[in-house]
Amino acid sequence: MTYTIIIIVFVLIFITLRQVNQYQRGVMFTMGRFTGIKNPGWRVVVPIFQQMRKVDMRVKAVDVPNQKAITKDNISVGVNAVIYYKVSDADKAVLEVEDFFYAVSQLAQTTMRNVVGEVELDDLLGQREKVSERIRSIVDAASDAWGIKVDNVELKDVALPEDMERTIAKQAEAERERRAVIIKAEGEVAAAENMAKAAHILAGSDGALHLRTLQSINDLSSDQSNTVIFAVPLEVLRAFENIAGKK
Repeated sequence: MTYTIIIIVFVLIFITLRQVNQYQRGVMFTMGRFTGIKNPGWRVVVPIFQQMRKVDMRVKAVDVPNQKAITKDNISVGVNAVIYYKVSDADKAVLEVEDFFYAVSQLAQTTMRNVVGEVELDDLLGQREKVSERIRSIVDAASDAWGIKVDNVELKDVALPEDMERTIAKQAEAERERRAVIIKAEGEVAAAENMAKAAHILAGSDGALHLRTLQSINDLSSDQSNTVIFAVPLEVLRAFENIAGKK
């Protein structure tokens, strides 16, 4: 008899005890009515009269599948993203929405299409963080009533039509060529300025041009295969004229 009672007690304890893990919260119902939130640990749930639904409170990463959308400047694109969110109020996540996981996914898809339609293609490609933040704020505000907190939204990829990709590639190539021409022109201007300064210095110093010519000849003479033809600087001729005049 004693063993039977002990066995019955253990069976009742086994039936009534429920474990709530550290990352969970238990939403308690008593005869169908919400009666509170159970924190982590062992909790007593009376069979038939009570029921407890566990809610995972950890951050969830939901892949938002590729969505076809049209930008503000009428360009068709394919966009996909990932959304990070977690349950902030376990009771709302159970009482206010049937399946919050599915609801958040659908809300993120429709919001992403709407936000993409509000921006032009250049902004979508160049300001992804701004577009992502716009999506996050809208989804976070709409899901607040479900006890959901959206931490972050990241746009993973923006797929363009093939003809648009070729157009963008041509624009990028033209931009690179334009920059190359500008850099080359700036280099030529700098070289011309330096040559003008050098010419001014040589013209202002007696014999400077002659010495520079001799230095150039010395540099060329190091290679025996070179044939050098040079004009005698006017300064040298004038020096000879001065000598002849003195005589």
